[in-house]
Amino acid sequence: MSRFDYNLLHVLDVLLEEQSVTAAATRLHLSQSAVSKQLAKLREVFDDPLFERTSHGLRPTPRAKQLAPELRTVLQGLEHFTRPNHFEPRESERIFHLHMVETAYSLTYPHFMPAVLNEAPKVSINAKTWRRDSLDQLLRCEVDMAISCWEWDPRSKWHIHNIPDALNYVELVRDHAICLVRENHPLLQEPWNTDTFLKYRHLQVVFGGIDQWLLDDVLDLQHLKRDIAVNLTDFHSAMDLCEHSDLILCAPAKYIDYMMSQQKLVRLDVPIDLHSGCYVLMWHKHFDFDHSHQWFRELIINQVRGPEPLLPLSSPPA
Repeated sequence: MSRFDYNLLHVLDVLLEEQSVTAAATRLHLSQSAVSKQLAKLREVFDDPLFERTSHGLRPTPRAKQLAPELRTVLQGLEHFTRPNHFEPRESERIFHLHMVETAYSLTYPHFMPAVLNEAPKVSINAKTWRRDSLDQLLRCEVDMAISCWEWDPRSKWHIHNIPDALNYVELVRDHAICLVRENHPLLQEPWNTDTFLKYRHLQVVFGGIDQWLLDDVLDLQHLKRDIAVNLTDFHSAMDLCEHSDLILCAPAKYIDYMMSQQKLVRLDVPIDLHSGCYVLMWHKHFDFDHSHQWFRELIINQVRGPEPLLPLSSPPA
């Protein structure tokens, strides 16, 4: 180990993410043969196969899975130790790791990515969809930052003030829920209120790693419940199904504004008193004084949110 090549750790990290020699070679700008040789060296160093070949690619061994969280910590430490005190965006080749809820992509990427490509043409963004363990990964500094949904409503356990103290955050976009129904839906001939809202069956899109959102939490407090006929994870499919059924779909308004150009759907307010939610950029305080991290997060904030700050909501519902 006295002559260990620490570049091999980066190869192992990419292999753990891609679980494919071919994909890893592409990301590392190496030949498959070169990556295979480096994997052989890693197997010798750790005295373990590290990966098993399957019909679906490489499957990490228990030892490789055990190494994964420690590996990310070591790589971050090495990166921080060797990073210069100044940051030149145009020369940087840093890879930023983000986790984002699905609906945040269309609301943020078109705003900040052109600026990233213009100011730092060699920088890469590796974004993954927010899932149940994303907050834990953020707390372990395994990802650089994340964009997730939080609530301003005091009845929600996902209230923005419940973001862990170890994280800093900035609100990017304020949003609220709306309902979608097909054209000529029978409920359009009825009074639009809670009774009508609950009379019909619902279509739900589960995203952001959360099974139940504020709307259902508030209904629970009133001993009411939606009749959810279908659960999906894809808004495209959900909107298509909504257009061809009597199911009601509740969704984030700004995301629907972006998506709805091709669908023949009627938009209605949710007939329940709810506060708006928000998309929040979060990062661990560990990165506060990292110059490249600071550049990237400020670019996202400035491009997505703009110059006007979003003020807290002042009057919670009773």
